[in-house]
Amino acid sequence: MAAPHWLAFFSLILVSWLCLFLMAVPAELRALGTNYGPDFWRDLCTLTPDAAGLLRMVLMWTLMSAAMMAPTVLPALATYDDLGHASGATSMMLLLAGYLLVWLGFSVVAACVQMGLFVAGLLDPLGQSAATALSSLLLLGAGLYQFSSLKEACLSKCRRPLMFFMSHWGEGAFRNGLRLGLVCLGCCWALMALAFVGGVMNLAFMGLAMVIMVLEKLPEIGRAITRPLGGALIAAAGLTTAGLL
Repeated sequence: MAAPHWLAFFSLILVSWLCLFLMAVPAELRALGTNYGPDFWRDLCTLTPDAAGLLRMVLMWTLMSAAMMAPTVLPALATYDDLGHASGATSMMLLLAGYLLVWLGFSVVAACVQMGLFVAGLLDPLGQSAATALSSLLLLGAGLYQFSSLKEACLSKCRRPLMFFMSHWGEGAFRNGLRLGLVCLGCCWALMALAFVGGVMNLAFMGLAMVIMVLEKLPEIGRAITRPLGGALIAAAGLTTAGLL
């Protein structure tokens, strides 16, 4: 029988993806928005520049972070569970709580950024870039970050969860969760920001990004794709600037 904390973990992932699916804008509405222009989305109130709109964006980013980032931390959670088996489910849940708290903070910041870009006219109400310059800048930034020492340092910890936990074991489950969340944030924030290029409510983009981030944290596969991915993103930035994408 599966342990209760693992059932809770996978339930969190499934419920998050289900909620995102229910919140996603159908392709038919996207087509109508293209045909009828910005007034269509203004009347539909997909995103409104007020407190209610901001709260909806915080909820959406929180669900997206849980759905996309929880699967990427599975190897680390399994390692922690093996190390702290005697501590039981409580320790695991404290670890996961600390991890998700970091991503909740990221979700609040991302929602505020989205609102600011929307008000400035750089994003459409679906959270997709409405400016070529913004798309190119995000792609270029994410591509360059793939080659950064900070990204490499964070990935090295994610790829070796045993060494990570052994280095900080005495700090307790919750603080270990916070550390793990910060390291994961260091790995993935730039790729998550590409949601503004692919569309914040684009389930295909979210699924693809999740798979890439999961693979990046696997030792052998991750080392083989991190830099080529960076090169591909930089090339995409150039093509976007040239109007070819």
